[in-house]
Amino acid sequence: MAATGARIRVPVAVACRVLGLTTAGYYKWLKDPVSQRDWDDAHLINVLHDLHEDDATLGYRFLTDELEEEHGIKAGENRVHRLCRIAGITASHHKKRGKSGKAGPAPHDDLLAVTDKHGVVRHEFTATAPNQVWLWDISEHPTREGKLYICAIKDVFSNKIVGYSIDSRMKSGLAMSAMRNAIALRSPSGTICHSDRGGQFRAKKVLRLLKNNGLKGSMGRAYGAGDNASMESFFSLLQKNVLDTRRWDTREDLRLAIVTWIETKYNRRRRQRALGKLTPVEFEMIYAAADAA
Repeated sequence: MAATGARIRVPVAVACRVLGLTTAGYYKWLKDPVSQRDWDDAHLINVLHDLHEDDATLGYRFLTDELEEEHGIKAGENRVHRLCRIAGITASHHKKRGKSGKAGPAPHDDLLAVTDKHGVVRHEFTATAPNQVWLWDISEHPTREGKLYICAIKDVFSNKIVGYSIDSRMKSGLAMSAMRNAIALRSPSGTICHSDRGGQFRAKKVLRLLKNNGLKGSMGRAYGAGDNASMESFFSLLQKNVLDTRRWDTREDLRLAIVTWIETKYNRRRRQRALGKLTPVEFEMIYAAADAA
């Protein structure tokens, strides 16, 4: 038992005894060095790498779901966890980061940033017509059943929420669903879609969605305060008017409350001084009438 051409050859029985192996096991391995299970695991790791590259926020439990939903591969969570550990695949938000940790690279330029005469970078959230600039972000709130996540998209021109998605999981699909909702309702073209550097907005699926629909991505700086302040102001209102009004027993109760507030109050009844004390819906209706005249 030695490499070809080796000067010293050790008997198989002696080597197996030293290594704590059985001779039968050695000869079985020698006959078939790579088992079918090894091939299957290698194939599964390749698929897991593709899924994780598409959405780095997915942990092994979500990856297990994606394997079955997107590829028709049924695998247990324990097996997927083992293979993820071997391949070094971890959810981006589970990685430990020190104070010097950096956000992921931005696939888009910051299209809303301007530099004033003092060299200070700030953002101009302005538009002269609907569907020129959209802002989108994700927020969360706990219920007794667990957290509920909402991704909302706001048109800078009228401050109207033009699309949103609510789910129990914070995946790239949450952002994609919200953007599909906005696209279906508004039919935009060349719209700037500005976000922070969250992993959901950097996922390849989301980037393809923007590109395929002729939309322009824009991302703020890493940990830049105020880079998406206009969107954060909406979530602050949502928190005061809905999220923090009571403790929520179920995700469905909170989801229904959010949808009701957005559709019946924020967009249609909440007057905003920035819009001349008009609601977002009224502001857009007046613009449409003036534009058609």
